[in-house]
Amino acid sequence: MNDQSLRPGARVWVLTAVFLGLLFDGFELGLMPVASLSVSKSLLGDHFSPQAGGDWFARFTAALMLGAAVGGIFLGALGDRIGRARAMAVSVLFYSCFASAGAWVRTQEEMLASRFLVGLGVGGMWPNGMALVSECWRGASKPLVSGVMMAGLNSGILLLSQLARVYPVTSDSWRWIFLLAGFPAALGLACWFLLPESPAWMRERGESPVPAQPLRTLFSKGMLQRTLAGIVLSAIPMVGAWAASKWMIPWADEVARDTDPGYKAATQGWWSAGAIAGSILGAQLAAWLGRERSYLLISLGAWLSTLAMFRATAPLEPLFHPIVLAQGLVSTLFFGWLALFLPELYPTQVRSAGSGMAYNTGRFATAFGVLGAGALFNWLGGNYPNVGSVMACIYGLGIFAILLAPPSRLDKRNSTT
Repeated sequence: MNDQSLRPGARVWVLTAVFLGLLFDGFELGLMPVASLSVSKSLLGDHFSPQAGGDWFARFTAALMLGAAVGGIFLGALGDRIGRARAMAVSVLFYSCFASAGAWVRTQEEMLASRFLVGLGVGGMWPNGMALVSECWRGASKPLVSGVMMAGLNSGILLLSQLARVYPVTSDSWRWIFLLAGFPAALGLACWFLLPESPAWMRERGESPVPAQPLRTLFSKGMLQRTLAGIVLSAIPMVGAWAASKWMIPWADEVARDTDPGYKAATQGWWSAGAIAGSILGAQLAAWLGRERSYLLISLGAWLSTLAMFRATAPLEPLFHPIVLAQGLVSTLFFGWLALFLPELYPTQVRSAGSGMAYNTGRFATAFGVLGAGALFNWLGGNYPNVGSVMACIYGLGIFAILLAPPSRLDKRNSTT
């Protein structure tokens, strides 16, 4: 069986299913930035304060990131064992079912547990989906396909933001959006029973079975440098996004909640519109400029645009949403870049495990970074611009981290074209 054995209709179904899986993945990622303060205000009652709301926002985000890190590593490895399609189905079922459980929570601690379990599926979706598309569309433009897939993630955030603008999420009305987040379970079932498997994985499974301990293989002598580089280069944009950028949404909620309840959703909508473009262009930029130069320029741009968002404007000011749009575009160039670069680092036998390890181990750093940002938020007296500005420096680390990366097959291809 060769890599082109899937019929055109089956390849389109693979692309559609993975796009939808990532779209709903994005819906889950965007849920708590919009709903967090409303959930906390409802569940904490008289104990709620703006600082407590910010602290719980950090905890919910950290729980999701920890779950995503664990899920990405172990469900990524599962994809190398039982197939990308079935492991992707398991991931979608995880994030859908546990998201809907959030509609019945009674305490902040129960919501915290729910977000961790949602994270397991969120983390498993990316490596399995990207490996499946990468192997089923080998003849297609990798930058274009990778960019479109990552655009699906941010399309889910945009969908959520527009829904929340029409039906504002408030402290009196928030459980409905968690119920809605459970509907993608239907996609998970469809993927389990109907989604075709990667021909490349099936062939490699017969010729060269998956190592008994694929995670150990990733840290073997021949793979160690690539794995460590993938982890660091993935961690920087994720820590920057969740420990710095995302504070703009509770900031917008705090400033505009009494005058415009839909303003926080509008803010997320502007950001995700820029992020969709950034996701597509990031892979193209990596192909055009090369891996090192493009990552360095993205790091510098993300640092400066995040500082501008927190220092040059503020919620309800005319320039706030245009700068949010620009920051969303620039900071998500990273993720289109990663979608192209990470699958290139690993052979087929450990591609899903390797991508999952690199992409999601960064989420462990993200979880601790977000908790640190939450502590900094309290130390700074609940000042959103100050915490966002300080944590924006994370993006600047990318300028130096890319210099430590090993040569990749992507670079070798660029040098011969």
